[in-house]
Amino acid sequence: MAKECKWLLKKQADPAKVERLCAEVGIDKVLAELLVMREVETFEQARAFFRPSLDNLHDPFLMKDMDKAVDRLNQAIRGGEKILVYGDYDVDGTTAVALVFSFIRRFTDDVDFYIPDRYDEGYGVSYKGIDFAADNGFSLIITLDCGIKAIDKVKYASDKGIDMIICDHHLPEDSIPAAVAVLDPKREDCNYPFDDLSGCGVGFKLVQAYSQKFGIPFEELVSLLDLVVVSISSDLVTMVGENRVLAHFGLKRLNENPCNGLQAMITLSNLEKGHVTIDDIVFKIGPRINAAGRMESGRLAVELLKAADLETATFIGEKINESNNDRKSIDREITQEALEMVESGNCLASANATIVYNPRWNKGVVGIVASRLVEAYYKPTVVLTKSNGFITGSARSVAGFDLYEAIESCADLLENFGGHVYAAGLTLREENLAEFASRMDSFIAGKVTSEMLTPIIEVDARLDFSQITPKFFRILKQFQPFGPGNSNPIFVTENVYDAGGGRKVGAGGVHLKLDLIQESQPYHQIPAIGFNMAQYYDYIREGNPFDVCFVIVENYYRGNSSIQLRLRDMRERDDII
Repeated sequence: MAKECKWLLKKQADPAKVERLCAEVGIDKVLAELLVMREVETFEQARAFFRPSLDNLHDPFLMKDMDKAVDRLNQAIRGGEKILVYGDYDVDGTTAVALVFSFIRRFTDDVDFYIPDRYDEGYGVSYKGIDFAADNGFSLIITLDCGIKAIDKVKYASDKGIDMIICDHHLPEDSIPAAVAVLDPKREDCNYPFDDLSGCGVGFKLVQAYSQKFGIPFEELVSLLDLVVVSISSDLVTMVGENRVLAHFGLKRLNENPCNGLQAMITLSNLEKGHVTIDDIVFKIGPRINAAGRMESGRLAVELLKAADLETATFIGEKINESNNDRKSIDREITQEALEMVESGNCLASANATIVYNPRWNKGVVGIVASRLVEAYYKPTVVLTKSNGFITGSARSVAGFDLYEAIESCADLLENFGGHVYAAGLTLREENLAEFASRMDSFIAGKVTSEMLTPIIEVDARLDFSQITPKFFRILKQFQPFGPGNSNPIFVTENVYDAGGGRKVGAGGVHLKLDLIQESQPYHQIPAIGFNMAQYYDYIREGNPFDVCFVIVENYYRGNSSIQLRLRDMRERDDII
C-alpha cells in the first residue's frame, strides 16, 4: 500500500484580485481564485488563457542556431544529400522523428530515420548509429530528443564527413557539441522565450522555421500537432506558455483528424474519437507507443506514426499493443520481486534511498518499476539490471529532491548517465556497483529532508458538492489541457458518506465506485471513482463519514457524458487539513 499522504492547502490568492476578476469575467469565486493562482488576473489574461491562439507561438528564429539549422537542412534537400533523422526510443523521441521525417519527406525521398536499440546501444547518439549513416552515404544527421551531450559522437561523425543538427531539450553540460547547429532552448546562450519545449516541440520549431523561411503556409503544419501533444503529455513538460498552445491545438487535431498511427492507437486503447484527453494520452496512448521501444524496437513506433494508411497503422498498432500487454505482465512480475527484495532486506539500499538490482530483469521496464517503488516507499529510487556486460538502470525521485545531482556526484563511477531532476538513466561497471549504492545512499541522506519523504497532495480549494454545477464544470473544462504547471485542480470536501450503493470494481475488485453525499446537503449526490482504494470499502460500507480530495472529470461512456469525482485520497473524519 502506498505511503499515507499529507494534504496541504495551497497558499490562497489575493482576495482583492479574486474579487476584481470575479466582477470582470463574471465567474464563480472558486474559479476566479484558481485563475489568480495561475497568474491570470485580468480580463485580457483570462481571454488569452481560455482562448489559446496559434498567433501566440514564438518566432522559431529566436532560438539560437535556428538560422544555421534551416540553411543546412535546405542545402541538403536542394543538393540531394541523404538525410538521417535520429531520435530516442521513447514517446518524445519517436513522435519527434515521425514529425521531422514526415515533413522532410514532402521535399525529398533521400531521407530515412534511425532509432537506437535500447538494449544494444542505449540512450542517445551511438557510434553504431553514426557508422550506419556513414556506411549508407548519409551526410546529414538530425538528432531529436538527444545529442546535447554527444560531444565525442559529433566529432566522430565529423571525421566521417557527416554534419549534425542537434535538436534537444535536455540540460547541456559546460561544453556544447561542435555540430553545425545545436537547437536547445535550455542553452545558457539561447534567448528563446520558452525553455521547456519537449524534444518533439523543438523538432516542430525547426520545421516551423523552415516553412517560415521558404514560404510554406503554417496551415500545412497543423496536421503535425497531434504528434506534438502526445510528446508534451507523455514527457511531462510543463503545460504552460507555448506548450499549452501547442497542446490545445494538438488535442483538437487528435480528436478531429489524427494521423493514421494515432487513430489506430485511439481504437486499440478503446477510446472514443472526439473525447480523447491528456490523461488518455498519458495513461493509454503513450505507454503503448513506449512499449515498442521497451519490448521490441522503437522503429516500430515511428513506422506506426508515419503510416500512410489506416490498414498498415492498425497492423503495426496491434503488434505494439501486444508488446504493451507483455510489458505490463513483465512489469507486474518484476515489481513484485523488487518489493519482496526491499521487504526482506535483500537490496543494495533501503535506508535513505531504495536501490535494487537483479541481473535478470528486463531493461525496458526498470523505469516503470522504479516509479512503482517510489509509490510504495516514497524515497529516491534506483532500479538496476545487467545488459551487454554493464549494470544499467533507471532512477526516479520524490518531489523536491534533485536526483540528477545525486547521480552526478557519482559520475566518476559511471560509464554514462543522463536525465532530469526527477528521472534519470545510468550505466556503470559491475565492480563499481557496491560503492555506487553506498555513495548514493550517503549523498541522499545528507540532502533529503523528512518533508521530502512525505508524499503531499496540494489542495487548491475546499468545495461543497452544491458548488459543482454544470456551469462550474463547463468553465473548469476550459482550464484544459492540464499538465505540470497547470494541473487539474484538486478539491477537498469534508464530511461525506456513500449513498449506499458503493462497491468494489475492476479486476480483483481493487477500485471503489461510490455515490457520495455531503452531510450538509443530503440531496446533492455525485458519483465518484477511487482507483486502488478498495481497502476503505468496509469502513465506508458501515456508513462512516470521511473526507475526500479529488479532481472533477468528465465520464464519457457509450455516448453519455456525466460529471464524476476522481478521488485522489480519502481519510476518516478525525483527520482534517
